[in-house]
Parts: sequence; C-alpha cells; structure tokens
Amino acid sequence: MVMLHSSNGKVVLSRLDHFLTNQRSNWCSREVVNSAWFSSSAGELDLSNWKRLHTRILGISSSKISPSSLKIIRVLQCAGYEAYFVGGCVRDLVLQRVPKDFDIITTAGLKQIKRMFRRALIVGQRFPICRVYLRGSFVEVSSFETSSQNCSRDEFSYPKMPKGCDPRDFFRWKNCMKRDFTVNSLFFDPLRSVVFDYVDALKDLRSMELRTIMPAHLSFKEDEARILRGLRLAARLNMTFSKEAEKAIYRLSSSVANLSKPRIALEMNYMLSYGAAESSILLLQKFKVLEILLPFQAAYFSEQSSNGLDLRSTMLTKLFSNMDRLVSCDQPAHESLWVAIFAFHKALFSNPRHPLVVLTFASLLYHGTWGESINFSRKNFLNTEICVPEILQTFNDLSDECVADEVSQLARQVQDSVNVLVNTEYLSHEMTRFSKVACVLSAFVSQKMAQRTQHIFVVLAKDVLSLKLDRLSPQISNNLLSEGDTGEIRFVLGKIILETLVGRSVSGSFEGREQVHVQVINVLKALDVKKCKTISFVDTKVKDSPEQGQPPDDLEKGQSKRKTISFVDKSSRTVVSKGSHQMILKRDRVRVKR
Repeated sequence: MVMLHSSNGKVVLSRLDHFLTNQRSNWCSREVVNSAWFSSSAGELDLSNWKRLHTRILGISSSKISPSSLKIIRVLQCAGYEAYFVGGCVRDLVLQRVPKDFDIITTAGLKQIKRMFRRALIVGQRFPICRVYLRGSFVEVSSFETSSQNCSRDEFSYPKMPKGCDPRDFFRWKNCMKRDFTVNSLFFDPLRSVVFDYVDALKDLRSMELRTIMPAHLSFKEDEARILRGLRLAARLNMTFSKEAEKAIYRLSSSVANLSKPRIALEMNYMLSYGAAESSILLLQKFKVLEILLPFQAAYFSEQSSNGLDLRSTMLTKLFSNMDRLVSCDQPAHESLWVAIFAFHKALFSNPRHPLVVLTFASLLYHGTWGESINFSRKNFLNTEICVPEILQTFNDLSDECVADEVSQLARQVQDSVNVLVNTEYLSHEMTRFSKVACVLSAFVSQKMAQRTQHIFVVLAKDVLSLKLDRLSPQISNNLLSEGDTGEIRFVLGKIILETLVGRSVSGSFEGREQVHVQVINVLKALDVKKCKTISFVDTKVKDSPEQGQPPDDLEKGQSKRKTISFVDKSSRTVVSKGSHQMILKRDRVRVKR
C-alpha cells in the first residue's frame, strides 16, 4: 500500500504547495464561500478560485489509468459528448496512488451510453448509472442529466451563471456542488490532460484536510453514509477533518444506524479490505461509531482502555495491522477475511487459550499439515508474544493429542463466534460480560457471509492429526484472495495470526511442493497451453502424471497427442481430467480450450 508519507506523496504535496502558493491571492474565506454557495439569496459567483491545471503540473501518471475506462472516455468524446473522470479516482491520481476504480460522468444520457457499447447495463433506481463491461471488468458511467434530476437540495438556489463564464464550467461546478467532500470534486479530462478544480480541492489535498462541500451537518443529514465514507478517507489517506466536519460527525454519529444492513456491510468492507483496517477501526472507536456497528468490539476496546492499554497494542488492532500489510487498494481482500479475524479474536477473548494451541491453530491454517504445524509451534511457542487477555500466560508443555483436541475446540468456537456479527440475540447474550452495554444492538453481516466464513474452519473442527491440505506455493494469490477463495482466505488468515503472535514475517517450508508446482507448469507448457492466466494451484496436486511430473519425451510442444493429466482440487472436490483438447482449472477460473 502506498502511504502518503512516502517519497511520492511528498513530491506531490510539494508540487501542490508550490503551485497553490502562487495562487494564494485567489483564495477566499471558506466560511464566506460556503455561505455564498448555499444561501437562498446568493448572488453572482466569484470565479477567481476556479482552476484548470495541466496534468504535467500535478504529475499524474498515465500508467495508473485503467485502459478500459480510458477507452470509454474516448468513445464518448468521439461521439460528441463531454466525458470526464470524476471523484476519488482523480484524487488518488493527484496523490500518485492507484485508484480502486474509475468513475466517469458524461453529458450523454444513460440510454445513449448503453447504445454506444455492446455490453452495458443501466442499474440503480434512486441514483441510476450505466455499467459498461470491457475486458473482464466494468466501469460505472453516470450522466450529468440524471445527476441533476436526482439532486435533493431544493432548499438551496444556485447563483446565476456569471457573464463570460463558460457554460461547461458552470455545468461542472453545479455537479461538484452535489458531492460530499471537496477532495472528491475534481474533474479530469484525460484526452486534454486537464484537471478542473472549482472548490479549492487541491488546497485541501495540500493541507490533507477533509472538508464537506456543503455545511457539514446538512451534508451528513442528507446521506448518513458520508460519515462512514469520511472516516474511510481519513483512515486510508491519513487526512484530518475540518473542525466543522469533526463536530458534525460527533453530533450525528448515531445516525449511521439508519442505514440499511447491506449499505453498512458495503461501507465496512471498503474500510477493512483495502489496506487501512487498523486506522479505520481506531477512527470508528474515536468517533463513537464502532459502538453502533460493532458493539462487542467497541466494548472490548473500552475495557482494554480502562485497563490502561493503548488501543494500538491490543491483539485485535495488531491482527488488522498485519492484514493491512498484505492487502492494498488495488489488491483488496474478500470480506470473509475480516469477518474471520473478528470471529477468531472474539473466540479467544471469550475463552483464552494456551499459546501452543493458538500457534498450532494458526500454523495449520497456514502450513496445512499437522506434522509441519506442530513442529513450527513447539519451536516458536516459548517466544510467542502474549496478548492479554486472549492468550494464557503459561508455557507448560501439552501432548500432541491435547493440542489437537483444543485446536478443534477453538475452531468450533470461532465458527460459533461469527454469530456475534450476524444475530442480535446472540450478540445481546455475549454483551452481558461487559458492565456498560449499548442501548440498541445491531448486527449487519449477512447469514450467507457468515456461513461462508464458518466454512473456512471446517477442516480444523475435525481430525486435525491427519490434516493435509497440500498447498503448493507460499505466494499469496491476490486474485483468489479478492474472490474469497476458501483455501486462500485460510492461508492468509493463518499468516496474519502467526505474524501477530511471533512478531515477524513467517514463511512456510514449501520446497517439495514448489517442485511439484514447477512440474505442473512444465506439463502445461508441453501441452502448449497458450491462454492461461497466472495459476496458483492452491490446494491442488498432480495425479497420474508422467514419472516425476515431467512431460514424456514423445510429447513435443505444439503436438496434439492425447495425454491425460488430472488435477484434483481437494477444497472444491473438483477433478479436472482432460487432455490436449481442453483443460479447465475451475479453482483459478481458468478455462483453456484447444
């Protein structure tokens, strides 16, 4: 994950500082600007703080722009319409970050957009957009026309367009006034290499301050999700709130309970799966939002704080800190990973375990075999970082049978603990251990997601002494992780727990398995499989392959001799057995036909 205090971030902020210092005379008081924008008696606009900047000044790199989204912009503009990147993707480009997605806005109507692309779908009722599908992904395209029709700020009247003002500038300005934060209001025309700033967004990026475009209390009342979005931006970008926005969040934090459960789940996933989970959770706790969304975890933090422990030193924050090191905005995790972390931590907090048991539990998730896992645990458990109250402060030895039995008990307890995020009755019962309990308890994780998370631990809830998952490579597959592949989530969760307990990076002994991985690649090459994506072969092994996994001498590259190689996927119980005519690896979503 690229942090703002990296060398790139410093260069960008220095460039902005130099440019904006020369523009200082153009700035006006923010309070005066706000009252002018949203006053019913507003007069003519002051255009002195409107800016057009060439991307060369801002250092925007074209390598960070999605080719698919750029193609959509080009198609729209070639058809005679205005089209721009807008919102967070422009902000991230200015900050030299890779945007998680690209939003486009155009003067074309949604039906016109749909007609221009072979695969396009209009979605949404309250705020309809057009999803354009290109090259295996989709880009969301909105229309100025629809945005104008769905504006809910009828109590405000906008100033009249000043004489000499470009109508396109006025059109863009009116649209940016409907957005949440100034830093999300930039427009970017990539074909003309121009960025448009109408509300001093670049000034706020320079000062790393989050400021609402309309008065903060009105903005958050209009859409409670903006509170969560603001906290997410502050956590991810290391920004601070303006005094006005900070006061409004404290005052209106309870209003997030009005959001639907799916919307809360979506916003929480944006917070926790993209490399800023630790800072997001701490901000949620600071602004008293965590007690509404995750009351058990909020009570846990309050208890640890009352015991004099810094929240960054708790086991829960350390787990998410180690998760943040493995994911980023462009390589996120599936939400089942953070659900699993919460469930694992809750199980330990409710029933602390021997360090050898917890290490073995995590090692089995990571290494996948009992022998390797118990050896790793016995070698490292004396150096385990004892997290109180989750880990027992004891170093007495346990037999293998005792450890195996307790690991299975812990796995079943973790499965049960998922319910604290799903079932309000279960949550209410678990909250009785705390002296101070929130008046209203809520749980937002869906039952489907709960079952998916519980499935991660099924293999540990049974006979772990004979467990053998046969992972072939120690490398994390980001594609599988974002898709929520059970084997990959299990492996990454084990890595996170181990690195939290031993305080260093861990790497498994996959030497023999990596050799099999190379042998499989050789077989694929011998079969002249040309259209394969990157294949991880997670939880996969070669069966009935030629001796030592090597392709037979009589099978030269490019030949179409019929040979059969079986890939047995133990996780999904899928056996793929095809020769040179067709090879399908469902686990990695790879389909190759000859």
